[in-house]
Amino acid sequence: MKKPKARDRLLETAANLFTERGYVAVGINEIIDRSQTAKASFYHHFPSKENLCLTWLEETHARSNARHDAILNAPGDSERKVLEYFSALKEWMHTKDYRGCPFTNTVSSLDKASPPISEQVELHKLSIRDFFINLARDLAPAGSASCRLGTTLFLLYSGATTEAQNLQSNWPIDAAMESVRHLISVHQTSTIPLTSE
Repeated sequence: MKKPKARDRLLETAANLFTERGYVAVGINEIIDRSQTAKASFYHHFPSKENLCLTWLEETHARSNARHDAILNAPGDSERKVLEYFSALKEWMHTKDYRGCPFTNTVSSLDKASPPISEQVELHKLSIRDFFINLARDLAPAGSASCRLGTTLFLLYSGATTEAQNLQSNWPIDAAMESVRHLISVHQTSTIPLTSE
């Protein structure tokens, strides 16, 4: 089997180490050793550890956006999509040993300010909020109502992710899903059409 290219090895190794121990605790030399890559090759692809981390986050963000677009464009009702998204979180947290969101973990572990990383984290978080707002348009058609519902779904998702990580358990996600069902039910029964046909 062909050995992955140096850039790919470095990114994969960094992703695993940053996820396991956090950005600050991992040094460039460890990444180079674990990826079996020459130091010159590291600096050929990445001028710094910060740039390596930023590239990892950017590529993770791109995959996340592609997944969100696929969900939004797939057939099916938005309520089912929302609940399936939360269900997928349960499985993902379990397979990742409850390590939580890599964006949250990275920015929270910075020992000094890194505007590029902080900006990428904010971009990613806001894109997830927008994803939920887009899903909510079918659940609460009025503009301001769908924005509020989508934002609330995003906060439930983020909170459930954090507490599942803190408690090493899926029950916060299950509780969030119950709240999601309730919120959607309330919006579906209370939404009044703005125009009559």
